[in-house]
Amino acid sequence: MKKITSLSLLLFILLLGIGCSKNSKKITKESTDLKDYTKYVNPLIGTSKMGHVFPGATAPFGMVQLSPQTNFEVMFDEDGRYNKETYEYCAGYQYKDSTIIGFAHTNFSGTGHADLGDFLVMPTTGDLVLDPLKTKEGTKGFYSTFSHDTEKASPGFYEVNLDSYNIKAELTASERVGFHQYTFPKSDNAHIILDLVYNVYHHDNKNVWTFIRVENDSLVTGYRQTKGWARTKKVFFAMEFSKPFKSYGHKKYNKETYDGFYRKFKQNENFPEMAGKDIRAYFNFDTEEGEKIKVKFALSPVSTNGALNNLNTEIPNWDFNKTKEETKNKWNKELSKIDVETISEKDKTTFYTALYHTNLSPILYEDVDGKYRGLDQNIYTSEGFTNYTIFSLWDTYRALHPLYNITQPQRNNDMIKSMLAHHDQSVHKMLPIWSHYANENWCMIGYHATSVIADALAKNVGNFDVNHALKASTNTATVRYFDGIGDYMDYKYVPEDKSGSSVSKTLEYAYNDWCIAQIATKVGDKDTENEYLARAEYYKNVYDPTIGFMRPKLSNGKFRESFDPMDTHGQGFIEGNAWNYGLYVPQNIDNMIEMMGGKEKFSKQLDELFTTEIDDKYIAHHEDITRDGIIGNYVHGNEPGHHIPYLYNWTGHPEKTQQRVRMIMDTMYADTVEGLCGNDDAGQMSAWYIFSSLGFYPVTPGSPYYALGSPNIKEATIHLENGKTLKIMAKNQSKENVYVKSVTVNGKKLGNFLLSHQDIVNGGEIVFEMSNK
Repeated sequence: MKKITSLSLLLFILLLGIGCSKNSKKITKESTDLKDYTKYVNPLIGTSKMGHVFPGATAPFGMVQLSPQTNFEVMFDEDGRYNKETYEYCAGYQYKDSTIIGFAHTNFSGTGHADLGDFLVMPTTGDLVLDPLKTKEGTKGFYSTFSHDTEKASPGFYEVNLDSYNIKAELTASERVGFHQYTFPKSDNAHIILDLVYNVYHHDNKNVWTFIRVENDSLVTGYRQTKGWARTKKVFFAMEFSKPFKSYGHKKYNKETYDGFYRKFKQNENFPEMAGKDIRAYFNFDTEEGEKIKVKFALSPVSTNGALNNLNTEIPNWDFNKTKEETKNKWNKELSKIDVETISEKDKTTFYTALYHTNLSPILYEDVDGKYRGLDQNIYTSEGFTNYTIFSLWDTYRALHPLYNITQPQRNNDMIKSMLAHHDQSVHKMLPIWSHYANENWCMIGYHATSVIADALAKNVGNFDVNHALKASTNTATVRYFDGIGDYMDYKYVPEDKSGSSVSKTLEYAYNDWCIAQIATKVGDKDTENEYLARAEYYKNVYDPTIGFMRPKLSNGKFRESFDPMDTHGQGFIEGNAWNYGLYVPQNIDNMIEMMGGKEKFSKQLDELFTTEIDDKYIAHHEDITRDGIIGNYVHGNEPGHHIPYLYNWTGHPEKTQQRVRMIMDTMYADTVEGLCGNDDAGQMSAWYIFSSLGFYPVTPGSPYYALGSPNIKEATIHLENGKTLKIMAKNQSKENVYVKSVTVNGKKLGNFLLSHQDIVNGGEIVFEMSNK
């Protein structure tokens, strides 16, 4: 062996080091690109009029959703009429506004109706003002102007300059704790206001009671009870300041009728108990130029002790940047479950923002020790699951929960167990319809928890008690006094003269009953399976073959004479018309098509749906349906039609599905504040985009199959919870190549337009061959 000199060895090591450094730098850069998915997320997307998402700071599925509120709209005007402008403030924030009135700790994402907006915090300087918009004297309230130029939003973080006070506001959050950081100017008259009057969708009697205790010079606890969409909602809090306040006080905005012997005290200043229906409290400070005052604000559904425990467990320190980074990492963990390459950077932003939206709700609804408030208002401890709330099921059963069966199967099981706990605590013995914060608000129709349960079982990811699930489902489906179910059972349809939106209810119940039959099949209960398969056929009873549409039927067995299939109001449907909602038979699409005249006729009917312009008069009564989300007469901005573009597959025209789906993705979604064509509806609108981008969609939740569409990604890697990886490739992908020549699954050509769940969870490779023909 040739002897290596010391000099040669040194040069070799240096060269090796240089080479390693270059490689390391390259690997580090690539891994950074792969890890930081948050840079592709813009929480401001969809914050314009229709999207109704909030841009603030939250952890994935976090109880705390800390976000700016930009106005104080009251739900009813002075004459008691509904104020339509409140609809624009479902998430408390509107991008068009130039003022901020504070930062609230609870918010809905993208819902059409609203609630929450709990515990508004606002830093100010100068003379103390406790009215948000204007005082009784007509002078300026405590709001601040702001500019979008100073607004920064990313997953788990929000920042803005409050120009009226020269205060920089920064927000981050853990799951149960909001973390504020305010940078003040020099002042001997600085304040942090805690507004317990403010609510989203505020009305005069929304607050039931509020209570505050000043525990010491830097810790405050309390709770608020409201009656709104949730008619008995209690939220407890613990608020801790990084610096002692020098004084404090509060103002009551309700007339005090009786105050017992508390009248002995001067309660409005430096008195450590505050109680009343409507209260705004304040805490005073002296500040130096550039001084940061931090506030940790923990929530609990159970007690102030629960809130304190949440605070001390989740954020025991005062390191704002540490919490910000930890929450960013939590978001990266969720976003990294699907790694995509897209045609453009705009498409990537749209994709990851949609994925972000699908991880905002449902939310955790228990303290760190597992305690939570049940539907019966008693306190429970979750055993064997994590408790969740905010179930907007009429929206989310369609695509959001099916998406979780790919990306979040364990979390989805916890959500199902939460629904079963809801049933057990319900005096009606019903699964949730639309529930939040230990309340059922009964919004919308159907009993779609059955769909979520059936879908998990069909895809073999359910690890809950299936017998319990079947019993809960049949209990729900036989509550005769709920929304026409008794008549549905007696007449085998919902009569319009006995219950409004009768056609929609009949169609939804029939699908839900099919889902119950699927659950019964898993249990092996043949009698229940047959009973609910028979009920699943009731959709046929509201189809009028003489006009070719689903139509309201009366209790005398005759169709209602007055009927306009274009109208979205008063025609037997809810938030839709016969053209859209009348195509809702996901449990038996082949039979629906045959019933409506066969494949070619049905395909032409779909063509007409997409090309016939709907007159404004037909959508005038619906806030949920606007021009932003309409193509012809097809409404993508609302959920009942989300499956429709995929129905062409069943007519022998998959190319029409492919063309329509790509057109919807290109025109109804974008990387701008107007980037959602309708309410995101707790993630459903975004889940449709995620599925469609990947090239398939769950047209029938409760079955193990997805209908193929046209992917708009170039490549995607799904990291599954079972440890396997699925790679999806779209060869020859471009904006023009919207048609699919062929699909192969692990090298085997797919023979039809259906992809099975096993093809996904087994991992491997799915390849789409794209073309412009």
